[in-house]
Amino acid sequence: MNKAATVLLVEDEEKIRRMLRLFLEQEAFGVVEAEECRPALEILRQGQVDLVILDVMMPGLDGWTTCRKIREFSEVPILFLTARGEESDRVLGFELGADDYVIKPFSPRELVLRVKALLRRRSSTPPQRDKAQEMTPEKGLHFPELSLYPEGRKAVVKGETLSLSPLEYDLLLYLAQNAGRVLSRDLLLDRVWGYEFAGDSRTVDTHVRRLREKLSRISPAVASYVGTVRGSGYKFEVNP
Repeated sequence: MNKAATVLLVEDEEKIRRMLRLFLEQEAFGVVEAEECRPALEILRQGQVDLVILDVMMPGLDGWTTCRKIREFSEVPILFLTARGEESDRVLGFELGADDYVIKPFSPRELVLRVKALLRRRSSTPPQRDKAQEMTPEKGLHFPELSLYPEGRKAVVKGETLSLSPLEYDLLLYLAQNAGRVLSRDLLLDRVWGYEFAGDSRTVDTHVRRLREKLSRISPAVASYVGTVRGSGYKFEVNP
């Protein structure tokens, strides 16, 4: 997977670019660099890029605006790299279409693991369920007002297709496949994010919150299926 993948590195600090290039090339990734966001947009429009690492605080066009512009024409995975670690900043990043968010200072090895996980998610099947939740003949999971179709990576709420990022879809699917089971944040990071997470597990909380918000716009009842188990994690459960 990574041997053929090209990463666009959008970062104005040369020291960080050099370090990340070294670690990425050690894993056989191709690396294209951009010191500013406008040239990065042109690279994306003209060339084959499999993933973008995007700094937020950039000269001229900032990372927030660049992410929004990328989403106007591409679904390429975007990983934000920034010193801004407030939850409001993370939520904004995900709302704009980012797939992951790494806070400076960071571990280059962990960042590479995240890159690999994002690329796997883009190219592979959804995460494997841990216990039996059998598919119907229509090859989907069906609950009141909610249907999930893994082969097409589609979520339908009250007959309306829900717009979800790849990670949000995988998170919802994994929760639904393990309905009735309490799933810890660490387990979700391992099974949905796809790597041993060494940082702040609150990233799960941010994604669950966004997922609930999207579900509740169509059906508050379906949003309530994703419950919080205080001190333990999350549980998907259809309310009686």
